[in-house]
Amino acid sequence: MKTIVNIKTDRMVKLAAKRAAEEIGVPLGTIINAFLRKFAREKTITFSAIPQPSEYLRQTIAEAERELAENKAAGPFSSIAKLRADLES
Repeated sequence: MKTIVNIKTDRMVKLAAKRAAEEIGVPLGTIINAFLRKFAREKTITFSAIPQPSEYLRQTIAEAERELAENKAAGPFSSIAKLRADLES
């Protein structure tokens, strides 16, 4: 049997949540139901989001990809000793 839960929330929060749900392809009602089930089962609240890399991390990844494309990247190493020797050189 289904029931209706009415809550008051900030309009912008609802719109942002709806957009986030659409981005991952899940209806907002499904997300709310999953949250309520988990809360009822565990009696805890956990908040998380899809991680977004910082600008620094994006630049670091791009630099690593350039080095790899230009054959400037070291490795793979067949042993810790070879990795250590490369790091110390």
